[in-house]
Amino acid sequence: MSHDHKKKHLDGFIPGHLLHRIARLNPGDLACLQTLLDTEKLYLKGIKQQGNVRQLTAGGPGDRKIYDAENKQSLPGKRARFEGDAATGDTVVDNAYKYHGEVRKFLKDIAGRDSLDGKGMNLIGTVHYGRNYNNAFWNGRQMTYGDGDGRIFRTFVIRGVVGHEMAHGWTEHTSGLEYYAQPGALNEHLSDVVGALVEMYADNIMAEDFHWLVGQGLWADGINGRALRDMRNPGTAYDDPKIGSDPQPAHMDDLYTGWSDNRGVHINSGIPNKAFAEFAIAVTGPAWKAPFDVWMETGFGSNRVGNKAQFQDFANKTLENCRAIHPDLEDKLRAAWATVGITI
Repeated sequence: MSHDHKKKHLDGFIPGHLLHRIARLNPGDLACLQTLLDTEKLYLKGIKQQGNVRQLTAGGPGDRKIYDAENKQSLPGKRARFEGDAATGDTVVDNAYKYHGEVRKFLKDIAGRDSLDGKGMNLIGTVHYGRNYNNAFWNGRQMTYGDGDGRIFRTFVIRGVVGHEMAHGWTEHTSGLEYYAQPGALNEHLSDVVGALVEMYADNIMAEDFHWLVGQGLWADGINGRALRDMRNPGTAYDDPKIGSDPQPAHMDDLYTGWSDNRGVHINSGIPNKAFAEFAIAVTGPAWKAPFDVWMETGFGSNRVGNKAQFQDFANKTLENCRAIHPDLEDKLRAAWATVGITI
């Protein structure tokens, strides 16, 4: 596992660069800095416990196991709701249980995949992690959800967030896209696509009717933001003095080339995100069918990109796969990539 790939785990759903910025903009508020430290600890803990947690997750029947950390920082915490248990009345526990099930169903129905690793790994989640923990985090073995601080962040147990973070597990087990620059932005992009599709599939929403937001419901009251990212209109998801404005480009002309955010893994994912959204909307109907057939084969399938793929490589590979699976959609695919400045 390369150093670049490891860095991924220091992020969680809310990218480190954004937590740093919020900490700078709210100097008296330590929750975001504390979250950065806690996420790093979680990652290191995940490595240490690999063997033990593997027993917990591996070769299971893909069961859901939701634990409650009771605002402490111990994983996995106290048993809260396992597969088949009745609802607990704790909305956060029950939502986590429900969304883990929806991710599993999506993988099974749409990808024919037995849980994240293809071998039925149990879907473990710990809720109520720490105090004011501002993130949701996949450490390669389980999900961990903070409650948010209530000032900047409202909640992290959101269906699209659960789908997004768990999809990192699917990527890990398939293309293993390096978490750096453009391959890292593609890694983030695939997670955004899966997070959005889990939501669309669960509620049967068509591409042309979907909001295309990632992390809707994340921001606390009084924060001017619709979500963390807007797949169709990158760069427009939030703009508030407490959090700054959405830095995502929507076109290759504006590609971020700085060093922050592991060279733009969360920032530049807006470019392929927009290409997928435009393609799905042009195709119309269920985005988890034809549009995702092409993307799934490109990101996770047997004719997938390599782990160092650039945007151009990914786009070229979608064309190859589109010609093989849905040749009638080639023009729509070319047009979608053209809207973000990529010619295939």
